[in-house]
This record gives sequence, C-alpha cells and structure tokens, in this order.
Amino acid sequence: MSIQQLTNDAISLLKQLIETPSFSSEEDQTASHIEAWMQRYNIEYKRNQNNVWAVNKYFDASKPNMLLNSHHDTVKPNTAYTKDPFKAIVEDGKLYGLGSNDAGGCLVSLIATFTHFYNQKDLKYNLILVASAEEESSGPNGLNSMLTTIPKIDVAIVGEPTLMNLAVAEKGLVVFDAKVKGTASHAAHPNDDNPIYKTIETLQWFRDLKFEKSTEALGDVKLTVTQINAGKQHNVVPADVELVIDVRVNDAYTNTEIAEFLQKNAPCFSIVPRSLHLNSSSIPVEHPLVQAGIALGRTTYGSPTLSDQAWLSCKSLKLGPGDSQRSHSADEFIYLHEIEEGIKIYIDLLNRVIV
Repeated sequence: MSIQQLTNDAISLLKQLIETPSFSSEEDQTASHIEAWMQRYNIEYKRNQNNVWAVNKYFDASKPNMLLNSHHDTVKPNTAYTKDPFKAIVEDGKLYGLGSNDAGGCLVSLIATFTHFYNQKDLKYNLILVASAEEESSGPNGLNSMLTTIPKIDVAIVGEPTLMNLAVAEKGLVVFDAKVKGTASHAAHPNDDNPIYKTIETLQWFRDLKFEKSTEALGDVKLTVTQINAGKQHNVVPADVELVIDVRVNDAYTNTEIAEFLQKNAPCFSIVPRSLHLNSSSIPVEHPLVQAGIALGRTTYGSPTLSDQAWLSCKSLKLGPGDSQRSHSADEFIYLHEIEEGIKIYIDLLNRVIV
C-alpha cells in the first residue's frame, strides 16, 4: 500500500467521522468506522467500550513500547456555525466539519501511520495504537481507562493539532471551587459582612498572584477566575459567593503543590480542587523523537492547552496536523495538504527512530 493511497483512505475515513456525531461518551458509531478500517487492512484489534486499539503484527515483549494516540470524540458545535457541522465539505483545499481539526485529522494520520508500519518486522519499538474516547470531557472511559489494559508505555506521540511542530511540554490543569463566606441579611439593613463586597479583595488577590517559578518550555503558571455565582433574590444579601478558578500549571510545580499553596494562602473560606490528576507533561529535547523532528525541520514549543497527555506518566510528545487555534471554533476545518504532510512527517519521524 503506497503512502498516497493510505493518505487518500485516511481522508475518506475523516469524512466518515465528521458525518457521524461523536460527542464525548457517545462515540460508538465512530468507533465502528475505525473498526472497519482495521478489518479492511487485516489489522488485529480490540475494542474496549468506545476505545479501539491494536499493536503491530510482530509485537515483541522484550522491546520498548511507543503509543500512538488521538481521540475521536468531539465537543458540541457552537451556534456560530454557518455550515452543517456534520457534513464533510471540501472548499478551496479545506475540509470543513466538526472534529476535522480537533482531532480527526491527527487521528486518521496516526491510523494511517500505524497501518504503514503494522506488517514490518524488526522494529526497534513496538507500536500501540489507541483511538480513544472521552478526551474532550476528560471522562472515565477514555485513554485513562486503557492504561491498565494495553502494554506498558515507554514513550508516546499524542495527536493534537500543532501544525506538525513539536510540543515538547504541556501545561497541567487544576480547577478549583472556592467560597467566600459572609453574613446573610435583608438588603434594607446595614451589613458589614456582605460576602459579595468581600469577594472584591479575593478577586484582586487572585488577579495579582504570580507564582515564582517560570520555565523555558511552559512559561508561568496561569491562574484565571472563570465563574462567579451568588444570590437568588434582589432583597437578600447571600451567605456566600462561589468562585471557579482555572489554573494552568507549568512543569516547575506539581498540581498538589499548587493546591497546597492556594489552600494555605488564598483569602477564601474554602478552596477545593476538583481533581489533581491532570498534570503537566514533557519530553526531553534530547529524546530521539524530538531530535528526529528537529532534523526534519520542525520547531519545538510548550503547549498551553490540555490533552490526553495529562493521563500519561511516560515521556510524551504532542504532534499533529491542523492548528489549535481552529479547535472548537465555528466552521472548523483542516487543510487537506495538512493531512498529507502530517502522514508524511509521522512516517519520516518514525523511520528515523524505530526502523
């Protein structure tokens, strides 16, 4: 099978995926399309819920394992779409449709790459392909659920739109629920303990907070108050104000360290992390995967956006066709030439590392 034929088939698969709704936890039909690819190419595979996975034909347990992963779930389309989000439309070299850029183009490119190497003998690494579910929702039945099922991973390529540049680090995420407490009262009476007014000081503290450690790959920790809620009636001072704080964590801190600092210092009645498991990720620039990418003319950078990398404890590289700026946007698209280039670069990269 030529690379050009694999590329054509990958684009056809992506069109099928676009035209099949696959919101997080509702990916059963797109999983079936991926199964059909595996059957067509005589690839032995398994399906766990809506995750489809396979290993290369000549898997050797004595060799290290490389994961190729991307997801086939999508967010819901926003109201600004002018095109049908569930119709694969090609115009001016662009393939439009929900999930085309995030992360359908990456997924089909990695599937094509895996297929290219599937029957090859004497690879230096085993390849493990996981087309995963529930990435957009960080749900319980996505890649995280597969890590005790698939062989232990030594290094991973996670397919997300990076313009085929090398995201050698990715910020982690902690979301906090905070509460500022005061005294409830009738609005007509004096109240020096109004929690809404007290929240002004709290918001200023969060706005001015700067964590000391910055890194070359990921820069500063980014803390943002994203939600605020208080009160139910115009004539009642509420007893508390609820805040939601989004913290993007660089590789100088663990999520636990960020949580401990805020719980000790933030001027709130309480501040509780929803989860601490979405950690920052990285891979040394000296790693053969990164060096191979650099040799192919790709640049390195640190990514501010979260992906399934957060579940992985091994070294991992985020790399894929498409542009992160288009993700979750109206009239989402990917250029067809980006898929062609993506498959070629993936194959060239692995030829330098595993062959």
